[in-house]
Amino acid sequence: MQKIVFLDRGTLGPSVQVNRPRIEHQWTEYEATSADEVVSRLDGAQVAITNKVPLRSRTLELLPDLKLIVVAATGYDVIDMDYCRAHGITVCNVRGYAHNTVPEHTLALIFALRRSLVGYRQDVMAGEWQKSGQFCFFNHPISDLAGSTLGIIGKGVLGQAVGRLGEALGMRVQYAAFKDATQPEPGFVAFDEFLRSSDIISLHCPLTPQTRDLLAFDEFRQMERKPLLINTGRGGLVNEADCVRALDEGLISGIGFDCLTSEPMNDEHPFHAILARPNVIVTPHVAWASAEAMQTLWDQVVSHIDNYVAGSPTNVLN
Repeated sequence: MQKIVFLDRGTLGPSVQVNRPRIEHQWTEYEATSADEVVSRLDGAQVAITNKVPLRSRTLELLPDLKLIVVAATGYDVIDMDYCRAHGITVCNVRGYAHNTVPEHTLALIFALRRSLVGYRQDVMAGEWQKSGQFCFFNHPISDLAGSTLGIIGKGVLGQAVGRLGEALGMRVQYAAFKDATQPEPGFVAFDEFLRSSDIISLHCPLTPQTRDLLAFDEFRQMERKPLLINTGRGGLVNEADCVRALDEGLISGIGFDCLTSEPMNDEHPFHAILARPNVIVTPHVAWASAEAMQTLWDQVVSHIDNYVAGSPTNVLN
């Protein structure tokens, strides 16, 4: 019998039907697990399910029975992959579940910022419209999406899906080449030209040592069209302190972030200074979290466990 432990059930919404694997098993789940609880909770387990709970070598070496880790997410930086490879622990992740939800959230942020919906809603709630004496008033800029240039960093499944939505709205879509590319490949725009010519920049690339702080103050100074900046990719792709400075200096016209370097925001996060502004939207890492996407994610988790026990593991990372 397989002992299966889900370390952080609270990372999935309450609407998710947490179906169980078909194999004979013993099931335990926890809403959340702190670092000092991992070893005791996984003691004797063959299968661990984690979304955000780290499993590093110092922990894994105390869990000799562990044979399978299923990451209930696409990113797997919480796992010590080198240790798992060296000790025969199979690691699987989930993929392709967010191909609708993340692009739709991205477009929602773009629409809201481009048409200043937050600012106008705030004004109505504060009574500014009522005081104006006019049937409408113009406290905030409004711009169409059609005819503008949507710049996308990352041409994977999500980046291309956002591009298709942008094209359907009449936007010109361009994809950034690698920052250090001397000769852009066909279908990509040189990074410097990309920064200069985009009206909106949307991030859909992984966080790696090469992409950390991909956009910092030097890059913001090159953004001649004062674009909106959208990050539904990963925290750390943007230097957030520099982003606040760029917003203060008018180098960008607004931001929509769903991913931050600290989640939830700690007390020192630079975005606290700008959260109330009408051209700023920060959402709590929910772009991926439509009911449909979360259920698809969980169904993949269960299938990975069944497939592994059947001898045909899926979405293996190592």
